Amino acid sequence: MIDLYSDTQTRPTPGMREAMARAEVGDEQSDSDPTTLALCERVAALLGKEAGVFMPSGTMCNLASILVQTRPGDEIVVDDQSHIYNTEAAGSAAIGGVSVKALATPAGVFTPEAFEAAIRPPARTAPRSALVSVEQTTSFSGGSVWPLTDMRRIRDLAHHSGMKAHIDGARLLNAVAATDISARDYAKGFDSVWIDLSKGLGCPVGAVLCGSKHFIVEAWRWKYRLGGAMRQSGILAAAGLYALDHHVDQLELDNANAGELKARITGAPGLTIAPDAAQSNILCFSVEPLGITATAFAEACLAEDVRIRAIGAHQIRATTHLDVDRAGILTAADVIRAQAARFHEAFR
Repeated sequence: MIDLYSDTQTRPTPGMREAMARAEVGDEQSDSDPTTLALCERVAALLGKEAGVFMPSGTMCNLASILVQTRPGDEIVVDDQSHIYNTEAAGSAAIGGVSVKALATPAGVFTPEAFEAAIRPPARTAPRSALVSVEQTTSFSGGSVWPLTDMRRIRDLAHHSGMKAHIDGARLLNAVAATDISARDYAKGFDSVWIDLSKGLGCPVGAVLCGSKHFIVEAWRWKYRLGGAMRQSGILAAAGLYALDHHVDQLELDNANAGELKARITGAPGLTIAPDAAQSNILCFSVEPLGITATAFAEACLAEDVRIRAIGAHQIRATTHLDVDRAGILTAADVIRAQAARFHEAFR
């Protein structure tokens, strides 16, 4: 199976498993797990923040960031294809009582001007604009990389309006690999930011949320309330430290493999691919010209041992990662092209 469904499908490497087995552990809840503390310090330094907290998931990172930096009745601003808006079970509303303003975007990236227009003027009849979230890279809109200048303008507009600025950094390190801009530079001035360990870095579990010391104290409180506090979490944190030592360079290869997949399937009958697709490790394309659903196309590829993801009526997402090498990419491209040709011939 060539699994391009998501970069969450990775399995721990033998070296990572060995590091997990050797991990020195303690009690995370009493700040006595040395491996977890080391991971949090490492990621905080990487992002240029004062402190960090190890979370079970990126979804909890986003939710804790919202809960710390808003109050019930507030509104947050995101893009309409963001993970927060589409695939986090409306946690901000269900748990925090916070509404979401989702800005329409062509590729998950809104402009500073669109954000400025979305900020509500103070009014007793309206929700308070409290936080803006930038998803770097975008998830369901093709792995687009936010321009640093736009991120900083949005950050500054938020602060000028009394709002907080957050980075959903699930694939922030893929953006670093694509641009050579450091994670610290991307995160500079943002109030909260996190990186995922269980996507391109290949860990089985976890993410690290960072910010000021005061922010992390409050994020820890929400982690505990949400049931995310652990005991000997160093077993999991050891995987994160191993990944930061051994898997970061892989992200550049993953980005390149997405570009190679795009090049190989471009021109296949019935596939529509945006010119700026595959900026990082995600490639999205449409099968609408074939007259079939994305689900039907994905199922046909799966029958040939290539797993891709239907993310809309006609939209497909393929995500590269360390468990699929260049040979696997070439095979996947052949299967996708062959299925496109088969459907094109059958329905033309």
